Amino acid sequence: MKRIWDISPPVQEGTPVFPGDTPYRQEWVATVSPGCPVNVSTLALSPHVGSHADAPLHYDNDGAAIGFVNLAPYLGTCRVIHAINCGPLIEWEHIAHALRTTQAVPPRILVRTYEMMPVDHWDAELSAYTPATIERLAALGVVLIGIDTASIDPAESKTLDSHQAIRRLDMRVLENLVLDDVPEGDYELIALPLKLMTADASPVRAILREL
Repeated sequence: MKRIWDISPPVQEGTPVFPGDTPYRQEWVATVSPGCPVNVSTLALSPHVGSHADAPLHYDNDGAAIGFVNLAPYLGTCRVIHAINCGPLIEWEHIAHALRTTQAVPPRILVRTYEMMPVDHWDAELSAYTPATIERLAALGVVLIGIDTASIDPAESKTLDSHQAIRRLDMRVLENLVLDDVPEGDYELIALPLKLMTADASPVRAILREL
């Protein structure tokens, strides 16, 4: 049986969110009792809680909502690259070591920046991609980039230059992945967004499977 890595953080009350975003909340509207055969809950949360896929609508008023986005980029061969403690920005020099290879570069790249991803608190000093790194990856045929932080842009950015780079290049993005236990190498990525027809993002249950 092929090994599976679950690269999704736990989603529960207290899961960190971008400051100002809607945290996860759950309420029970029905519980098993003599007059009720089931437990049923209601959820309130930002679609950016936990591991998630941003829709083009998130950074472009004319962009597609996540329910209309092609699923192909979220399923298939990917490469995990370590750029641990690289600082505020992932420069090309931080990932080039894993791209100098005789093997073709997969169309999906996930970058690990943390020794241990902070699943229980917000990190304002998160690492992000530079637009130049994204552009060079796109030139190699990469269609999806992922990261173990909450954003591909610095937390304080108001221009979201890296999000605008993926908009121009028609790429897709996964954020808040947990890559703590994943060695560098190539895997099969499965991280399908929900068919939310008006949403700017979707939670995903992201996994890696050995090839």
